[in-house]
Formats: sequence, structure tokens, C-alpha cells
Amino acid sequence: MPEARIEKDRIADIYSKIAPSYDLWAWLTESKARDRCLELAAIQSGEDVLEVAVGTGLAFERILATNPAGRNEGIDLTEAMLIRAQKKAAKSGSRNYRLRVGDAYDLDFPDNSFDVLVNHYMFDLLPRHDFLTVLEEFKRVLRPGGRLAMVNMTVGERWYNGLWDRVYRISPALLGGCRSVLLVPQLEACGFQHISREYVSQLAFPSEVIQAEKAFGSSIRARI
Repeated sequence: MPEARIEKDRIADIYSKIAPSYDLWAWLTESKARDRCLELAAIQSGEDVLEVAVGTGLAFERILATNPAGRNEGIDLTEAMLIRAQKKAAKSGSRNYRLRVGDAYDLDFPDNSFDVLVNHYMFDLLPRHDFLTVLEEFKRVLRPGGRLAMVNMTVGERWYNGLWDRVYRISPALLGGCRSVLLVPQLEACGFQHISREYVSQLAFPSEVIQAEKAFGSSIRARI
């Protein structure tokens, strides 16, 4: 698993630049995995749902359609991506949502706030040593029995999937800083249960789609 080569303070700048073209990239390489992730999230109308790393709102607009009677929150580190997400959300006709700048390392929500947390293509940007920190934060805001559904760029199963790793080695910014990760061991270490993982390849771009649950009686690390 390659190490992250884009510093956190550069991520917003990189994604501000690629925001205008991101939807095309996502349609070509990520749409199948994103669709499957939302299927596994199994959102029911009336639930409290948080999407971390909303991006341009490709999943968030579908969350709004699925959850008209619930609470829908979305955060992203990049204002330019959120502007596009806001436009999609406004066209949905829904009013029961909030989109704002936020940091996955320090979610501005009380403990046990959400039934579902959705996250797409974010951990493949983060340093490996931060995985547990962020997963603990995800666990904190989920209710006992709450569902986590996520997608990451992952290790390819065929030789041609390695094309994207070579691109990353040449220039991480060309992939928005994303590289191959394997997150199931980290979820296990964090205490999530009922973990499932599926592999999806689209245009040779490899993704892992993961569903997990917060255990009942799971301890919550105190916030400092």
C-alpha cells in the first residue's frame, strides 16, 4: 500500500482545480462503485444520514431522493466542490439538508448522531497513520448499530489495474492524490462489525466497496 504523497493542506487547492471536471472522471471510473455503496448503505426515509467528503454531490443528491423524511448532512474540505454539490441539492427540491465545509478528523456533531455515514474516495488520500483516527471519529458520531458505507481506490486484482498506481508514482496530483488502500484491517481494529467488502473495476480503476456497522455497546473515545 503506497504512502500518501499529498499533504492535507494541499488537498483543498488540488480539488478546487479539478472540481469542474470531476463529474466526468467520476462517471468514467467511479460510478459503479458509488452506486453499489449506496445500495449497501440501504438508507431508509426518516433516518439521520451524514456524508463525509461530499465532493460535487453525486451521491448526496441521491441520498436526498432516498431520504425525503430524514435529516441529511454533508461536509467537504473544499468549498469549490461544495458549490457544485449545493447546486445539485437545490435542484432536488429537498429542504431537509445542510452542506458545509468540514473536517473528517474532527466532525462537528455530537456522539451517536447518525444512523448512516457514507464516505467516498477519501481514505485513499489520507496518510495510513491517520486511518484509525478518522475511523474512530466516524464511529463516535454513529449510533450503536449504525451503518458505515464507503468506497476507496484499492489494490487491483489484474495486471492492468496497476496502470493507476504507475500514474500515482509519476504524479499524485493527476489522481487527485488517490492511491491504493485496503481498509478492512483498520475497520476491524477500530471495532466495527459485520464488515463486508466488494471489489469493483471500472475502466481498469479498482475500488473497494465496504459496509460495516458500529457495535452495540461500542465504547466511544473521549474527545480532547
